Amino acid sequence: MNKIFFLFLFLFLTSVLLSEDKLPSSSELQKIVDLKEQERVEEKRKSDIAKYLVDLEQIELKIDEEKVWMKSYASYMTSLDIRDKLEKIKSRIKYLQKKGKSIIELDELNALISKEKILAAQIEKLEEKGSAPFSKLLTPPEIKEATEISNPIEIFEGISLIKTQNADFNDYISKKEKLSELIILLRKENSIYKEIQKIDIEKKHIENYNSKQKELKRFETAFDTMNVTSEIYQKRLEIIEVGVNKDIEKQIYRLINIGVIILVLFIIFFLLKLVVKKYITDNERFYMANKIITFTNVTLIILILFFNYIENVSYLVTILGFASAGIAIAMKDWFMSILGWLVIVFGGSIHVGDRIRVDMDGLKYVGDVMDISLLRMTILEDITLTTVVDNRRAGRIIFVPNNYVFTRMIANYTHSSLKTVWDGIKITITFDSNHKKAMHIAKDITRKYSKGYTDITRKQLNKLRNNYSLKNTNVEPRIFSFIDSNGITIDSWYLTNAYATLTLRSVISLEIVDAFNAEDDITIAYPTQKLHIQNKVI
Repeated sequence: MNKIFFLFLFLFLTSVLLSEDKLPSSSELQKIVDLKEQERVEEKRKSDIAKYLVDLEQIELKIDEEKVWMKSYASYMTSLDIRDKLEKIKSRIKYLQKKGKSIIELDELNALISKEKILAAQIEKLEEKGSAPFSKLLTPPEIKEATEISNPIEIFEGISLIKTQNADFNDYISKKEKLSELIILLRKENSIYKEIQKIDIEKKHIENYNSKQKELKRFETAFDTMNVTSEIYQKRLEIIEVGVNKDIEKQIYRLINIGVIILVLFIIFFLLKLVVKKYITDNERFYMANKIITFTNVTLIILILFFNYIENVSYLVTILGFASAGIAIAMKDWFMSILGWLVIVFGGSIHVGDRIRVDMDGLKYVGDVMDISLLRMTILEDITLTTVVDNRRAGRIIFVPNNYVFTRMIANYTHSSLKTVWDGIKITITFDSNHKKAMHIAKDITRKYSKGYTDITRKQLNKLRNNYSLKNTNVEPRIFSFIDSNGITIDSWYLTNAYATLTLRSVISLEIVDAFNAEDDITIAYPTQKLHIQNKVI
């Protein structure tokens, strides 16, 4: 640049010397030199400003990328601007209300009142509402105080609480880091505005510099606030996390102790089941003993858990006492079934494997008890005289609530050691038949086929004498005769296996029929009609 200037000056002086005009004075030459120097300085100033503006544009693009903080600041500045306008409008309204008299002033007053309402509504819609900038961004998430962990389920709640609060804290720290990056950009922006102000003292540059300084100061104040707040927030989180971890550790130790106790109980009861299986050969007794062992095991485990995780047992009992009336009404059938189970199991009236008959809703079901649970008995319906005569179907699984022992008729065909029942066969013979002979034949046949069951029943009844008062212990077949409309009914009763009554009934019935048919003086009666035909006399 200097070389060009001196070359230009040399050419100029040469042209002046060669011209016919008067040579310039030294003062004029100095003015020319000063003018060129000013032009050079101005060009350099403009070049520097242009360079700063390019750098400033790039920085402002990066600043605009941080939308969260800048939007919050813009909202705050807008709120301040609106408030300033609102104050001026209010002041003008007061003036016009006192001194405004002309129509123009009254129109202006009405317009300002409408504008005041609009600006007030706009302020209400702004998030910050004119308060300190970034108030929402600077406020950390609420820290929920952790409750004491008193059971294993609450362990997951404690872990979830820690994770949630750590995530909130990480979000807060992320906001702080973004604010730190934004402050670095703002400082670069301020330094550029400062340099521009040095080389250009225009009013707009000074205003921009002052505005950016205030903006930077507000952001730096916000950053200082976040630093202090994050430290306090982190300390509180650490205290809560330590407390939660201690509670979790305590619950884990308690859970391990309970697990060891339960495992020992399982081993003890498992060994007890092995002993029962070894020394109890009867399937029914083994099943019942196995049920009692399982029930005792489960009850002990429930009690262990109950007394370990219920801190105030007396309080719980009080609550249950007040609620017992409503619970008893709402769950009446359940409680009655549980009570019925206690009566069945400990009373010994029904055992697994017994054949029973249950009368329910006008129907009769006969079957074998497969299971007695806490709420119901499970029965497998078998082919019996009841199913043949009444139900005409069998093989169904019948579920009988335990409370039926109090409200329904339940008959046990195989109670205690008694495994036989009385069954009867009824055959009618004509009035002119030898009924005494028929009774004798029926008795011989029934005695022949039921002899084994008769002997077994005699022994079983002798055992029952220890527990029951038995007056009639006659186990021999019994034959009765009754006069019927069609003839004389021979009713034969005998003892048979409770699980196979139809088999022996079928055999004895056919034997009696064959024996009666073989006799000339015995005729089996059935509904008949006699026709008397009389020839017409002519």
